Amino acid sequence: MADKEQYKQEIIQTERDFAKMVKEQGMQAGFTFFADSNAVIRRGNETLIKGKKEIEENYGHPRYKDVVLEWEADFVDVAASGDLGYTYGHYTFEAKDSTGNPIKATGTFHTVWKRQPDGSWKYVWD
Repeated sequence: MADKEQYKQEIIQTERDFAKMVKEQGMQAGFTFFADSNAVIRRGNETLIKGKKEIEENYGHPRYKDVVLEWEADFVDVAASGDLGYTYGHYTFEAKDSTGNPIKATGTFHTVWKRQPDGSWKYVWD
């Protein structure tokens, strides 16, 4: 059985792989691939995006085509059982509005990770 530090390293690596996929393949690919089947994303004005299908549809919208989203976890912790963990850190979001003007936002993210039956980690809350 793995120890807590190994679980933390697995989650950190998963977070990095997630960020890399979003950067290289886009938000739809990354947010869909790393989502648990029952994942929930909270955005903006209390909007909840529920489940992998809704996540894929949401991030398939053309407004996300040229987005640059980057982040890195500043903190990770995991349950001693190794089945749930969480990260938080800072992100930057860059896009263009409907008139072509640049938009840049920064903030803090919080992600909850769940170990899958195959040993991988998928987010259940973002």
